[in-house]
Amino acid sequence: MANPAPGFISNRVDLVPDRRHMTVGFAGVTIADSAATLRVEETGHGAVHYFPARDVRLDLMVPTSQHTTCPFKGEASYWTIEVPQGGETRRSENAVWGYPVPYDEVSGIAGYYAFYPNRVDWISEA
Repeated sequence: MANPAPGFISNRVDLVPDRRHMTVGFAGVTIADSAATLRVEETGHGAVHYFPARDVRLDLMVPTSQHTTCPFKGEASYWTIEVPQGGETRRSENAVWGYPVPYDEVSGIAGYYAFYPNRVDWISEA
C-alpha cells in the first residue's frame, strides 16, 4: 500500500453505500441532495453520511485553513458554507469536511463531503 493508515488495525471503518435520499440544508438552501451517500461506520462513533461531490453545492463552500488528522482516515480538509441572502451572507464556519487523499483502507471516501449536524439546519432523509 502506498498510503496505509497507521491506526487501522485497532479500529474498524466501514464504507456502506446508502441509497436513501438524504439532504442537508443551511439558511433555507439545500446544500446537498443525494441518493448515493456513503454511510461511514467507525468504531466508537455514530454513523456519518458522506455525500458525493456531484450532489453537493460546492459553489456555496469556501475552503478554510483548518486541517485535522485521523489515524484511520487521513488528513481532513474543511469548508465554510456561505449563502448569500438579501445583500448579506450567512456563514457556517468549518461546517463541512472531507478527505481529499484518504488512507488506502478508506480510499472510497475521496471526493465525498460530510457535514456537522450542529453547523447546518438539517441533515435528513428526504
